Amino acid sequence: MTMSHQIDPENLPAAAPDNHGRTPAAWATNGLIVLGALFATVGLMIPLFALVWVGAGVVVAALAVGAALRALGHGQPLR
Repeated sequence: MTMSHQIDPENLPAAAPDNHGRTPAAWATNGLIVLGALFATVGLMIPLFALVWVGAGVVVAALAVGAALRALGHGQPLR
């Protein structure tokens, strides 16, 4: 037995922005995180632990870059 529930239109959440997170801030953050993960992975495979730490540093820097770009208005708008 299945039940379906009707939601009144006034109880629906607001419509999401139409960019689906495809913003310069998101692209830069994601690209730098992937690059940092690649450095760390290669550093683990060699093993060269200095490269692992460089990769971790790139990931941390990516988060700062993403936050800065979002603050400058290049990210998902806040509600």
